[in-house]
Amino acid sequence: MLTVKNINQYYGGSHILRDVSLGAQLGKVTVLLGRNGVGKTTLLKSLMGLVPIKTGSIEFDGKPIHTATPYERARAGIGFVPQGREIFARLTVEENLRMGLAYKSAATPIPAELYELFPVLKQMLGRRGGDLSGGQQQQLAIARALAAKPKLLILDEPTEGIQPSIIKDIGRVIRMLADRGDMAILLVEQYYDFAQELADDYLVMERGEFIARGPGSEMEAKGIRQLVAI
Repeated sequence: MLTVKNINQYYGGSHILRDVSLGAQLGKVTVLLGRNGVGKTTLLKSLMGLVPIKTGSIEFDGKPIHTATPYERARAGIGFVPQGREIFARLTVEENLRMGLAYKSAATPIPAELYELFPVLKQMLGRRGGDLSGGQQQQLAIARALAAKPKLLILDEPTEGIQPSIIKDIGRVIRMLADRGDMAILLVEQYYDFAQELADDYLVMERGEFIARGPGSEMEAKGIRQLVAI
């Protein structure tokens, strides 16, 4: 579903991404781990077109997208949940969900499945996003990204600042979405246990390049926990 080949990115004179290549497959959770400041978020912004790559290529669903705008990538079927959630605090839950359908007809209904995945949202449709707890806001951000039924879901540290009970709910939803087989998931995460539990494949980034990769089932044997420990 997603194929990234040898992309490079610079900020000023700093080489941030160094010949990065990766893939994400339908029905699988690909987990990207690494300490703070190694280039993980820059990689995701490059995938979404929020920062341009200098060299390399990005293909989605068999088509090159590295010159496409962020909204063109969203329309192509990429959903993005940014670090920090970035919901619209003054809009209601329902209005936030409708923002995920912004490029569709105004008559397009909010998928009922979102309320099945995150029941709390149905109870809070009229409440402003800024009045929700951190965990509820994260569920809203994920639901907003899912509203347009993407083929690839990219999540940037969804457990950050979230209470354990909601972390479990989010993990359950991610696994359920992957197991349906019609979506690829790329998950950037620092919470090792959460990442290991979900990973079908893993990647470890350090100083803008991958230093380890493999099947999620091998993470413990390969000592990945020690590799990413802060």
